[in-house]
Amino acid sequence: MAKRQFHLTDEQVQELVAAYDACRDGPTRTRYQAVRLYGIGYPAQEIVDITGCSYSSLMGWCRAYREDGVESLVDKRVGGNRAKLTPEEIEDLSRRLRLYTPADLFGPTAATADGQFWTVPDLRRAAQQWYGVSYQSNTSYYRLLDLCGFSYQRPAKTYKSRSAFKIAEFEEQLEKNCSISPKTLPRR
Repeated sequence: MAKRQFHLTDEQVQELVAAYDACRDGPTRTRYQAVRLYGIGYPAQEIVDITGCSYSSLMGWCRAYREDGVESLVDKRVGGNRAKLTPEEIEDLSRRLRLYTPADLFGPTAATADGQFWTVPDLRRAAQQWYGVSYQSNTSYYRLLDLCGFSYQRPAKTYKSRSAFKIAEFEEQLEKNCSISPKTLPRR
């Protein structure tokens, strides 16, 4: 079994404890705690069980701390779908979504045939048109609909290639065919 190369001095332990106490971000606190426990000799498996992190994450955090200190453990992720609209813009969007329908804005190119209800593709187009904002994930648009007070409902599938005239003609023909009197039906 390989001998552990990572050990913390008393000053480093105190530095991690102070950083842990001052921090309010849960994932960052977990990193401080995990590195401290590993550095004072806790078994890696026990730390994994305590913190819920993976072994490879634990080793990566220890390596980052050894190379760059306590600052390397702070979560620096920004995320690709961070809030791109301000609260004022979301309020304005909510007002506009109630004022207009997709049919009003996009006409026959709306995502649904009648264009009466907001869908993710329509919201995507509206947000881009009004605010120049585009999210990477549909989940962000679901959340945006929720923030504006709309519930998400999956639209019924429509076939834009269907002609209303042809459908009416077909239904008329079907009615004519079904209105055959029983006397004209062949006997068996």
